[in-house]
Amino acid sequence: MSIFQNIQESKIYKNEQALSTEFLPNFLPHRETQIQEIARNLNPLTKGRKPQNTFISGPPGIGKTCVTRFVFRELDEYAGEKVDTVFVNTWDYNTAPALLTKIVIELGYPIPRRGLSKDEIVEKLIEILKRKGKSVVIGLDEIDQLVNKDGTALYDLLRINQYVKTPVGLVMISNYSNIFSNIEPRIKSSLDTQEIGFKGYSLQEMKDILKERCNEAFRTGSVQEGVLLLCGNHAVNRGGDVRVGLECLRKAAKICEKEDNDRILVKHVKEILPSVKKVKLQIMRDRLEGVDKNIVEILKNEKKMVFSDFEEKYNQKHESLSHTSLKKHLDYLEGAGLIRTSETRSGSRGRKSYISLVKRKNF
Repeated sequence: MSIFQNIQESKIYKNEQALSTEFLPNFLPHRETQIQEIARNLNPLTKGRKPQNTFISGPPGIGKTCVTRFVFRELDEYAGEKVDTVFVNTWDYNTAPALLTKIVIELGYPIPRRGLSKDEIVEKLIEILKRKGKSVVIGLDEIDQLVNKDGTALYDLLRINQYVKTPVGLVMISNYSNIFSNIEPRIKSSLDTQEIGFKGYSLQEMKDILKERCNEAFRTGSVQEGVLLLCGNHAVNRGGDVRVGLECLRKAAKICEKEDNDRILVKHVKEILPSVKKVKLQIMRDRLEGVDKNIVEILKNEKKMVFSDFEEKYNQKHESLSHTSLKKHLDYLEGAGLIRTSETRSGSRGRKSYISLVKRKNF
């Protein structure tokens, strides 16, 4: 007999995917105002006119990505014959060639991921937009990663409207409101964005959001009163990140199923609370590769390092990098909120630069 024959259907779940961070609900409580603002900015696309570029900012885990994807889905359903929507997380595509190639692929055209120059990819994108004859809105999540790594990609996208008749608009998302402060003047002058700020949720708002997810995820009567309060309070105290609340529910549900119980109880939540921590920094660290990952590994066991000592240690442990190249990687990691740099002056000794890893708090 197969081991899978002994596994019974869940007593509590009706749609486990509803607790996933990738799940897009049909209703987003307490974000109606922002949804309407973004929709108004994009509405000209449905008439073949240029939309208002939009910059969305606010702390992690408070609905920026979810709201944008929600509006894109609504736009697809309402005007899919006239408008194409493309959504890209620039953590994974943070150089101009990588991002532009991804956009071409998302528009439905195969293109080699390597081997073409950036200008060739731009030409291909313009050719495709002319051929399709549809308006396009491109969502760029965690845009700070792109700005810190390769700001030219943004310039390439902004100037495409010069070459096509159908308009192209941008919706850019970041945890940081000041990411455009140091970009090149030619890019800044072309942005023409309206900023929409997202504020953190109150405890009651967090409970409402988690309740909606519970209604989607669990069978009626499967969640004890008090569970949402505990999960919501834990999320608010860990930076107001909805993902923390969802993680609480997922872990409590696992305990419940392990006990073969038909209700998630307050005691299940209390059991898992110490294990549910802030998630944003860990997600970012898990995505790091190459030099960036090596830098974080060195700083992980150090409280604070003088830059010259760090540089020496890095070049001893890994393939040697120039001072300029290493500094570029450090600037990128600082922009991502993963490391912190500081300077001190000590009399005749001059100035010293220090580097430290941003630690997770509120465990």
